[in-house]
Amino acid sequence: MSRTFSLLPESLLNQPGKGPDGSQQLLNSLPPLSLYIHVPWCVRKCPYCDFNSHEWQGEELPERDYLEALRADLEQALPNIWGRQIYSVFIGGGTPSLLSAQAVDEMLATLRAYLNIWSGAEITLEANPGTAEAQRFKDYAHSGINRLSLGIQSFNDRALQALGRIHDGIQAHNAIEMALKAVERVNLDLMFALPEQNLEACLDDLEQAMAYQPGHLSLYNLTLEPNTVFAKYPPPLPSDDEAATMQDALAEKVQAGGWTRYEVSAYAQKGQQSLHNTNYWEFGDYLGVGPGAHSKLSFHDKIIRQVRRHNPNSWMSTALKRDNSHLSQDQVISRDELPFEFMLNALRLKEGVAAASFHERTGIPLRHIQATINQLVDKGLFTPNPARLQATDLGWRFLNDVQSAFL
Repeated sequence: MSRTFSLLPESLLNQPGKGPDGSQQLLNSLPPLSLYIHVPWCVRKCPYCDFNSHEWQGEELPERDYLEALRADLEQALPNIWGRQIYSVFIGGGTPSLLSAQAVDEMLATLRAYLNIWSGAEITLEANPGTAEAQRFKDYAHSGINRLSLGIQSFNDRALQALGRIHDGIQAHNAIEMALKAVERVNLDLMFALPEQNLEACLDDLEQAMAYQPGHLSLYNLTLEPNTVFAKYPPPLPSDDEAATMQDALAEKVQAGGWTRYEVSAYAQKGQQSLHNTNYWEFGDYLGVGPGAHSKLSFHDKIIRQVRRHNPNSWMSTALKRDNSHLSQDQVISRDELPFEFMLNALRLKEGVAAASFHERTGIPLRHIQATINQLVDKGLFTPNPARLQATDLGWRFLNDVQSAFL
């Protein structure tokens, strides 16, 4: 595995390991592996959210059943990742910060018992400011969480209400202060082009976030996703031109403040890039466990995708039955699909990836897509450097079109 194309630290690559038959060389030829854990519950479903999240109506979450099912899910997944090391863990949702400190501690203990987790692994937990508690954040950190990702979205109470968030601006500020005291690595999610938002309000949100000097900022354009409340009842949003102006202004301001834009929506201070998300964008492997979780796993002769059962109760009951044949849907990614799958991720990175990584990660010679690359270079959408696969600044503005060219 070449270090030349990867944003991941040198220590994450070419790690030793052995399969059950001693196949160390084969394991070393596979991409880095990450783990995603899905916590499906939230206090209230946001009208823009298309994630697999479900409002919890009871008094207490079914933590015991969930943890037992998670353990069973992992047991059934082990044959597909036997001997491989986990370089990052991301606990997402839903609202993982609804889980008690004891539940998170037990979850991480289970991971260490079942999996080969790298000693320097990045372990992230998503948190909602409306469920933030100082002691709980400290307990999460004591259990092994070393990165918190806060869904701030905005500091403006009117905007937060329009987004259906359960927190207000004061709670957002309090949650950031709690997170920064608990862990060294903190990401703040912000959204722009919100209902009736103007440029001044958009920049004000960013200024308030930057004042805390978080290591990582994620800036997302609010979009109307299918099968959401906003898709059915669209709110009054800024025009596409206004949203583009906001995006450019945000990018200029945050980069002037010392953060580097390394991905379409991601900005980081030095050494603070998200290792977990970077592995996705570099077409690394990831195992997803929990209801609705997705996986992408490489083998010596194929690459497969998996999707776990979406409904939390159905996932829990199936996992506990140890019925692996019905726990997830598996699909081999065809040779024709791989170029698009690869570019869908890699071209999101500002610096792209080394050209050699295409063959290393897909098994397909680069010449298979060279004609498409040449066409994009001629249009000024792709860099002419034969050693890199990278969109130009113009290509980044029309990234969907560039990526679709590889379909």
